[in-house]
Amino acid sequence: MTPLMAEFLGTMLLILLGDGVVANVVLNDTKGNNSGWIVITTAWGLAVFVGVTVAGPYSGAHLNPAVTIGLAIAGKFPWASALSYIAAQLLGAMAGSFLVWVMYYNHFQRTNNPGLVLAVFCTGPAVRNYVSNIASEIIGAFVLIIGVLYITGAQITPTQTPVGLGSVGALPIALFVWVIGLSLGGTTGYAINPARDLGPRIMHAILPIKSKGTSDWAYAWIPVFGPVIGAVIAACLYLQLR
Repeated sequence: MTPLMAEFLGTMLLILLGDGVVANVVLNDTKGNNSGWIVITTAWGLAVFVGVTVAGPYSGAHLNPAVTIGLAIAGKFPWASALSYIAAQLLGAMAGSFLVWVMYYNHFQRTNNPGLVLAVFCTGPAVRNYVSNIASEIIGAFVLIIGVLYITGAQITPTQTPVGLGSVGALPIALFVWVIGLSLGGTTGYAINPARDLGPRIMHAILPIKSKGTSDWAYAWIPVFGPVIGAVIAACLYLQLR
């Protein structure tokens, strides 16, 4: 499997399972309806485990433009490959959210709340305050990227098996995402991944979903730029401390 295909497939699985648990919890008449935040955060952590396990040996399993940018700034990943990785991640996120729509089609049909429909695809703030919202995304992404940088350790390139990731290293990354969701996710829904939010938001905008409202593009820049800023801060700090 090529690195770009691994990034696409890993991100697709991440979003299929991550957005899938949100659909299971918030859409009407599912088996998991109203099962709560612990279910959502746990499944997102496990979704990361699955994505990293599949993609890790082939691409390093970034699955997140913020991870790609953070690794590139830290000198662990070549800038020349960054744009193609990010494109693969975005397309994978779009594909994963499309599969969630297919999987839960009947339940989308029975859900008349546009806010719940949108929540399946992308994040939104509990309290809309753009300054504090972007701060939340910066802090959450900072924790994730610092963790990734210290777990990976050695040099990573798209053509070698990355140190610290893969089927064994997937667990600590999954635990990082899980605890970020439990501890820091209550403010914005912890996108901490531009592709995770933007790709499904695009699909929400274009799919023929019953009772669909706005895709909230006024907020969409926060889960894109917040994680990138957090990644830059984490990588710069890492370079200073190592």
